[in-house]
Amino acid sequence: MSPTLARTLSTEVKSQQLEMYDIVLAASKVIVPLNPLTAFAARNPWSGLEQQSFEHTARWLKDICDVDIYPNDFIIKSAWKRGEINQDFLELSLKHWLDSQKLGIPRDEAELFCRAALMYEEPATKLVESPEIKSLADKLTFHFTEKHSIQTYSQRLEQLGKAKTASELNRHLIKWCKLFLDESQAIWSMPNRDAGFYQSWRNLIGYDPALKAAIRKKLKDLPQDAGEALMKALLELEIPYSQIQNYLEAHLLSLPGWAGMMLWRSEQTAQTSSLLMEYLAVRVSLEATLVKPYLPLEEVQTVEKVCLEPLIASWVHWGDIPIRKLEQLSNAELKARLTLAHRFDRLLRHRLWLEAWEKTYEDHLKKLITSKLLPAKENKTKPLAQFVFCIDVRSEPFRRMLEQAGPFETLGAAGFYGLPIETNELGSCHCHSSLPVMFKPQYRIKETAPEFELKQYEQRIHAANSLGSTFHMMKHNLLASLILPEISGPWLGLGTLVRSFVPRRAGSAFRKLKEAWLRKPETGLSLEHKHVPESDLPIGFTDDEKVFYAKQALITMGLTDHFAPLVVFCGHGSKSTNNPYASALDCGACGGASSGFNARVLAALCNLPKVRLAFAKEGINIPEATVFTAAEHITTLDELHWLYVPELSNEAKEAFNGVQTILTNVTIEANKERIPKLPAIHTMYKNPTSEAERFANDWSEIRPEWGLVRNATLIIGKRELTQNCNLEGRAFLHNYDWKKDQDGTLLENIINGPGTVCQWINLQYYASTVAPHFYGSGNKVTQTVTSGIGVMQGNSSDLLSGLPWQSVMKSDQEAYHAPIRLLVVLQAPKQYVERLLEHNPSFSQKVQNGWIRLASIDPEGDWKSWT
Repeated sequence: MSPTLARTLSTEVKSQQLEMYDIVLAASKVIVPLNPLTAFAARNPWSGLEQQSFEHTARWLKDICDVDIYPNDFIIKSAWKRGEINQDFLELSLKHWLDSQKLGIPRDEAELFCRAALMYEEPATKLVESPEIKSLADKLTFHFTEKHSIQTYSQRLEQLGKAKTASELNRHLIKWCKLFLDESQAIWSMPNRDAGFYQSWRNLIGYDPALKAAIRKKLKDLPQDAGEALMKALLELEIPYSQIQNYLEAHLLSLPGWAGMMLWRSEQTAQTSSLLMEYLAVRVSLEATLVKPYLPLEEVQTVEKVCLEPLIASWVHWGDIPIRKLEQLSNAELKARLTLAHRFDRLLRHRLWLEAWEKTYEDHLKKLITSKLLPAKENKTKPLAQFVFCIDVRSEPFRRMLEQAGPFETLGAAGFYGLPIETNELGSCHCHSSLPVMFKPQYRIKETAPEFELKQYEQRIHAANSLGSTFHMMKHNLLASLILPEISGPWLGLGTLVRSFVPRRAGSAFRKLKEAWLRKPETGLSLEHKHVPESDLPIGFTDDEKVFYAKQALITMGLTDHFAPLVVFCGHGSKSTNNPYASALDCGACGGASSGFNARVLAALCNLPKVRLAFAKEGINIPEATVFTAAEHITTLDELHWLYVPELSNEAKEAFNGVQTILTNVTIEANKERIPKLPAIHTMYKNPTSEAERFANDWSEIRPEWGLVRNATLIIGKRELTQNCNLEGRAFLHNYDWKKDQDGTLLENIINGPGTVCQWINLQYYASTVAPHFYGSGNKVTQTVTSGIGVMQGNSSDLLSGLPWQSVMKSDQEAYHAPIRLLVVLQAPKQYVERLLEHNPSFSQKVQNGWIRLASIDPEGDWKSWT
C-alpha cells in the first residue's frame, strides 16, 4: 500500500470515528450522568429531552421501554380521595382538550364518554373478549395504526421467543461494568483498567467461562479501537445509517443506570471522555456475536394495526351504548366514535388528571398567598439578627418558627451561595465539589490549622483509618478470617445490641468517643490566593475575587442594606446512620454535601476589612457592629449548629445571646410539626426532639427523615410575600426584589442556577414516584451496595439511579410524595416575566413543553398563570 493511500484510509477512519463519537453524544441525551452514592446529586432524568414536549416524551418512553411517566390510577385515586384534585379543573382540562379535536360526533356525547372514561374503571376483559364485540370488529373495514420505536436485535429476539439474548446481554454487561467501575469492594481490581473499558474487556473476554469458546474466540479478534469496533458491529447487524442513533438510544435505555455511570465518568477527565463510546462498543459487539446465528431477523414492524375490540368495548362500558345499537351506526359514525376512544387513551387520561392536580395546587397556593399578602412597610423594625437559609423546602418550617420566636429576619438563597469551590476538610485527601453539578469548581478552599496541631490530628486520623483498613484486610485473608470472628465478635455484637436497643444514647456516646479521640483543632480557611504545582485549581481567591463573589452573594440574596448586628449564613446537612443515601439528604445545591462549608467561607469573606471597604465604595455600607457568622441546619434534627463565630461586637454579642435563648424552643416546635408526618410514629411520643435523635442514630431506620418529599413550588420574591403563610415544607424560597434588578440579570441568574437545581430535584422525586422500577432504586431493605458506587436489587440488576421507595412512599398502599411538576412563582411585573421568557430560550422551552409551570404576582398582588 502506498503511503498516500495509507494516509487517505487513516484520515477516513478518523473521520468515521469522529462521526460515530458525535452520534453517541447525540444518543446519550436519553440518559443522564449518574453520580456515585457518596456524591449523590439530584438529576432530572429527562434533561436531554426538553426540546420535546412532556407528553411526547411520555409516549416515546412508553413505546420504547414500556415506562409510564404519568401518575398511575392508584396514585391519582389516592390524591382524589385526599381532596388534592378539584373536579372543576379536571372538567376544564377535558373541555380544553375536546376544543382542540375534530370529533365528528355530538359534543355532549363526546363529553359524557370522556368523563366516564376519566372516572370509572377500564372495561372488563370478559367484555373485551366477548363474541359479539369480536364479531363487530371483524366486520369493520377501517383500522387504526400506531408507529413503534426501534428495538435492538436482542430485544426483538427475546420478544419473538427465539432466545433470551436481551437478558443474557444485560447480565454480561452488568458483570463487566461492576468489575471496571469498582472503587472499594473488589479484593482484586480489574487488570488493565487504565487502558479503558473496551481494552480491558477485550483483553479478558477470551477467558470468560460464561461464554462459549467459539464466541470468545470471535470476540478476541475485535478491532483495537472502540469506535472502529462499534462501527464494525453495526455493519454486521446491518443497521441503516439513519437508524444508528435510535438503535444506540435503545441500548442505552436497556441499562440506563450503568450507562449513566459510564456517562458520568466520561465527563470527569479528558482521558475518560470516550468511556460511553467504549461501553456501547462492548455492548453492541457482544450483541452482534450473540444474535449472529439468528440472522436475518424478521423485518421490523414500525407500524402496527390497533386492536379494535378494546375501543368498541369502551363505548359499551363508558358510552353506555349497547352492542346492537353500535351495529346500527353507519361506518362513518362508528369510526368517529372509535377514533375518539383511540385518542382518549390511558396516557391522555393520566395527563388530564395530572394537569388538574397541578392546577388545584396552584389555585390553593394562589389563595393562600394573596389572602395573606400585606402591604410592604417602609419603616420596618430593625431585626436583632438575620438568617440566610438555603432555598431547600426543609428550611421553610424552621424559618417560620424562627420568625415567630423573636425579632428575626430570614432570607433564602441557594446553599452554595454562588461560590464555585471545591472543599478540602482538615486531614482529608479528598476534595468535594461544593456547587451544583451543572457547574465546575474554579477554586479550592482548604481547612487549615497550625502545623504542629495538624500533624498530630493527621496521625490520629491515620491511626483510626489504619484500624479500619486492617479489619477490612483481615476479613478477606483466608487465615485471618478464621480467627477474626472470635476476636471481634463480642465487641461488634455488643455494639449492635446497644445501637439496636438504645440508638439515641449509643449514637451520642460513639460520636463523643470519636470526637474525644480525634480532637480536631480549631481551623481556619485558605482564603488567600496561591498556585500549588500539584493542584489543578488555584487555592483561595485574589482580593478582587473575594469582593466579587461576596458582593454577588449579597446581591443575589437581596441583603445589601439594613444589616442586623448579627448575620448568620446557614448551610444545611443531614445526619443518619447506616444509610447509603445519606448524601441524598444533604444540600442539593452542593453536590450531595453539607453546605455549611460554603456558608463559613462566605461569612469569613464578608468579615474581611478589605472586602468591606470595597463594598462601601460600591454603595454597600455594612455597619461596623455587624458581624457575619456561619451555622448549619441539621435537617434530621431541626437543630442549628454553629460553625464559625468570630469575635463579636457588643451589639452582635447581644443578638447572639438572644438567638441562643430561643434555639431550643425553635427546634422543639419545628420537630412537633415535622415528626408526626413520619410513618410508624407512636401517637403518644413524649418528646419530639428525642424522637428526631432516635431516627438519626438508629442503624435500622429506613427513613431518618422525609427529605425534600412533596416539594411543589419555587417562589422567587420578597419574604413578605410568604411570611404569613404555612407552606407545609413544600416550597423552595428564594429572595428577590425586582426593584433592584432593572435589567433582569439577577432574575435570569436565579432561574439558570437555583431554578434548575429545584427543577432537577422536583423531577427526580416525580420520576422515582411514578416509575420506581425504572427511575427509582427500590426497597432499601433489599438493596445491595455494589462496587462502592451505587445500589442494585440483588446481584444482577441495573445500577439504580433514583430515590428509594422509602423516600417517596408512605406505605405499600399510599404514595407520600405528590408527583406534580414544579410551579415557579415570580414576584415581578409582567414585563419582567416577558423579558425573561424572551431572553432565556432554555427556560421558555421548559415552560412551553410542560417540563415546568410558571406563574407571577405583580406589584398590585394580581396572580397570572403563564401555562
